[in-house]
Amino acid sequence: MADTVIKVENLSKSYVLSHQQEGYRYKALRDVMVDGAKSIAKTLNPFNQNAKRKTQNSNREEFWAVKDLSFEIKQGDRVGILGRNGAGKSTLLKLLSRITEPTHGSIEITGRVASLLEVGTGFHPELTGRENIYLNGAILGMERQHIKRKFDEIVDFAEIEKFLDTPVKRYSSGMYVRLAFSVAAHLEPDVLIVDEVLAVGDANFQKKCLGKMQEVSNDQARTVIFVSHNIEAIQRLCSKCLLLNKGQLINYDNTNSVITQYLSSNSYSYQALPNEWINLSNVTRNGNGQARFISVKYRSSKKDISFNAYSNGELEFLLNIESDSSRNIGSLAVVVYNHFGIKLVNADIVSLGQIISLQQGENIVQLNIEKLHLKSGTYVIGLWLSDSSFHTIFDYIESAFEIEVVELPSEEFGIACDGLVTCNFQVFSAPIADSNLNLKTYK
Repeated sequence: MADTVIKVENLSKSYVLSHQQEGYRYKALRDVMVDGAKSIAKTLNPFNQNAKRKTQNSNREEFWAVKDLSFEIKQGDRVGILGRNGAGKSTLLKLLSRITEPTHGSIEITGRVASLLEVGTGFHPELTGRENIYLNGAILGMERQHIKRKFDEIVDFAEIEKFLDTPVKRYSSGMYVRLAFSVAAHLEPDVLIVDEVLAVGDANFQKKCLGKMQEVSNDQARTVIFVSHNIEAIQRLCSKCLLLNKGQLINYDNTNSVITQYLSSNSYSYQALPNEWINLSNVTRNGNGQARFISVKYRSSKKDISFNAYSNGELEFLLNIESDSSRNIGSLAVVVYNHFGIKLVNADIVSLGQIISLQQGENIVQLNIEKLHLKSGTYVIGLWLSDSSFHTIFDYIESAFEIEVVELPSEEFGIACDGLVTCNFQVFSAPIADSNLNLKTYK
């Protein structure tokens, strides 16, 4: 179990980026012919050649997607890779999968590697699902008899028996991923590499995949490398994590410590005061921006605690939203995360079946959480705005600001119980002999 399966030393990968010259325009055929004639004359002059090389070099830039990475992964390890977009995660997986070659450094891998990096990895679109199972197995170096033994398990896990003899080009993206993951996980690779591609599947299938990867690692002592922006999935599956930033290795340690470092460096540091407008112009966000959050204010009803959020109390949010045109919004949410990025509260109008009408320009929307069932501590607030009918995301801010939830002072009770979530409960006692006891623990 302690054998090294993957050894990476001084691994680097660079790409050359070309930049378009200012004032560049597409050329007509006559322009190409004229330029060709001019270039023949210029090639006879060595001074012009030197000038040309300098101009070309000024329009090219060397970009290091991965820079000087060194680490080892043991047999049976489940390793997550964390980092913001552009950190080098996908490039590292392509290097480990031998899809691309490194510029410098070395990779030593013991055993077979199965990779699932994007929808349709290793599949031929014209072949049926059945044929692609055998094709993938052959690519992994499996004998036909071994693939036959695993065939029924693969089909059952992927849940595509009805479409098994249909060309995969007609599959939906979810069906594609289900079959591709099932093949990769069941044909017993020594190293299973899975990218964010699982996000294409539905929630139940994602849970199923996480369970399978745990089984592959625990029961079969095989190595799993997993990339995901789903912090909860990383925390459930992985025992260790790599943290990348701009192609460099920042940390390689146990999962909880790496997640804490990742979140603390990922704009989860601005703690906003209650009852004051918070400007959202500089936060990291996604969406088309046709409607967007401009500012927000939050407050409780307790003036004696400076309007701070408190356990089991009402919490009011005033959302200043700017829209390019009049529109109806079917999904508007205030989301509360803990410091591990786990979603604790999702107050979304979808659950109410409510529609919000926005006018062109600025709008104020008030959202009240009636009881905040959170213990004291620091939490991250996220904001969401979309059209649920057309699957259009207008604005999504995963980390807008932090709030502090406080405990109200009480003389009636002693030390508060541990835990993130509060609850109302009752306790009843009676003699053991009373068989008609109806014990209600929670309400």
